[in-house]
Amino acid sequence: MDGFKLTSVEEFEQATERLLETGKQVGADSWQARVKNQTPHCKFGEQGVCCRICSMGPCRITPKAPRGICGCDAHGIAGRNFLRFVAGGAATHSDHGREICHTFTHVAPDGDYKVKDPEKLLRIAKEWGVETEGKDIYDLAHEMADLALAEYGKTYGVQRWLSRAPKHTQELWKKAEIEPRAIDREVSTAMHMTHMGNSSKPEALVRQSLRSGMSDGWGGSMAGTEFSDIMFGTPKPVDTEANLGVMKEDEVNIIVHGHDPSLSEMICEYAEDPEMLALAKEVGAKGINVAGVCCTSNEVAMRRGIPMAGNFLQQENVVLTGACEAIVVDVQCIFPALGPLSKCFHTKFITTSKIAQMPDSDFILFEAGSAGEKAKQIVRMAVENFKNRKPDLVHIPQMKQKATVGYSVEAIIKALDGVANDQVDELGTTKPLLECITSGVIRGAVAMVGCNNPRVRPDSAHIGLMKKLIKNDIIVILSGCSAQAAARAGLMDKRAKELCGDGLKRVCELADIPPVLHMGSCVDISRMVVLASRLAIDSGLNISQLPLVGCAPEWMSEKAVSIGNYVVATGIDTFLGVAPQVTGSSEMVWWLTEGIRDWVEAAYYVETDIDKLGDAMIARIEEKRAALGI
Repeated sequence: MDGFKLTSVEEFEQATERLLETGKQVGADSWQARVKNQTPHCKFGEQGVCCRICSMGPCRITPKAPRGICGCDAHGIAGRNFLRFVAGGAATHSDHGREICHTFTHVAPDGDYKVKDPEKLLRIAKEWGVETEGKDIYDLAHEMADLALAEYGKTYGVQRWLSRAPKHTQELWKKAEIEPRAIDREVSTAMHMTHMGNSSKPEALVRQSLRSGMSDGWGGSMAGTEFSDIMFGTPKPVDTEANLGVMKEDEVNIIVHGHDPSLSEMICEYAEDPEMLALAKEVGAKGINVAGVCCTSNEVAMRRGIPMAGNFLQQENVVLTGACEAIVVDVQCIFPALGPLSKCFHTKFITTSKIAQMPDSDFILFEAGSAGEKAKQIVRMAVENFKNRKPDLVHIPQMKQKATVGYSVEAIIKALDGVANDQVDELGTTKPLLECITSGVIRGAVAMVGCNNPRVRPDSAHIGLMKKLIKNDIIVILSGCSAQAAARAGLMDKRAKELCGDGLKRVCELADIPPVLHMGSCVDISRMVVLASRLAIDSGLNISQLPLVGCAPEWMSEKAVSIGNYVVATGIDTFLGVAPQVTGSSEMVWWLTEGIRDWVEAAYYVETDIDKLGDAMIARIEEKRAALGI
């Protein structure tokens, strides 16, 4: 395999242990220590049967006390907690989309933000019934930005993007009464439903959970993905590198972390500014190196080839290298621990959003109207901090892997044309993939999505499942932290095709792709449901009939539950390696694993034994193939 070798989870852990030794020298805290301090976890919280919605309690359900003070039982309490969890995630992802749409109002030919994919802008405008003939592209952009923002508070109707789904799926949504209306309305409705003295019926709470999740995936997240593509470029395959070894001892290291590419794109721009590069040389550095953590990493990797330092549980490690001049964050999944940790080193911890303000940080408000000015200020601060490094604390683990990233729906379809016979087959569709599946060359597909969670040995579930699936000729598409786990291990290197079964290996050779495909950040899971819809429309099947499933083996956040709800609602069975906090209610468990199948033709499957989880996914894919007679 030309010297190709995967990086193992054990090697990840050895590198982390070495960094933690540095942390001990300076009295730094770590998530590993905090996990021990928080163990054992509250069993009532784990099961979802404690309630603090009003001040008569808090109440918790026990055999001795089967109802709270208001009379709500375990099923109602767990259901309300679950819906609030979903609402938090939907609000978060959708607000990310809203910020992207606000940024889009600032695009200008001579501005910090420009229209980089006018073709996609025109395509979406036509999709929404907006006249494009004779319009200046920037005038059209501003018109579309206003229409997108109106989706958050529209008075009537449902989300525009729903029309992308197959007719059958749209009919299911309508019948089940889960079509999302205004995005903000679904979040507000969820909070209203769960106020004291309102809904306690699991069926009603689960229905609104699906609807709220849909407002994210088929609303806010889809807006965030599509308008980011128009501003920053629709991703296409690009080579990059991943793991902590991408940091450079002789350069200024700026780590971008969070989710909003509006900030990270500007940081990347000004890290290449001649004035900033000259300043770096003045302070003794050979250059400026930008690397990413978490979903921001995915955003800049797939559009610029910026290296990926690590995922969610790696964020402290970049500081522990002693070589991080600045960790610049926007929103979501940021450890408040980064402030005190950075003070143990020379690192500047720079927060930039009113949404994510944290102690022990340098706060520089980043807004679209002054993006260039603020980005330059941040880069300058990082460069000038290089001279404050403490050489005796510098240790960068020498491990990194090559990765090919940036497989948007458009890029996947283009790659599939390499599998098609251009003399016979129609190009520019998903039909080549469908033919690979129906012939058995590929058995099916798994959409694996992110988060790390200390409840699962970090990255082990992602990597173990990917290896198992590709060996069984199942192609894997990835987003979020799961994508970075794959990249760090080497599974996004095209040479990883040697780990595949014969069928998938052949497809990888013909299409010139790795066996696991990077689709972007966690908002880009909206790309996955669009791809599933395209497959269903091109095949004439329902989404639920396709031999594909979703999987979140290490999920941890509210956003992940919102994602799970819209993926399941789209008709895709979703397999979890961490149980949602509803296990104290047999009714909630039934609704999520069985009951909702009558509404959306899909449901959740939970299995904490990761090997069994993989077997269950393969079995479900084979069951779908058998039902289709293929």
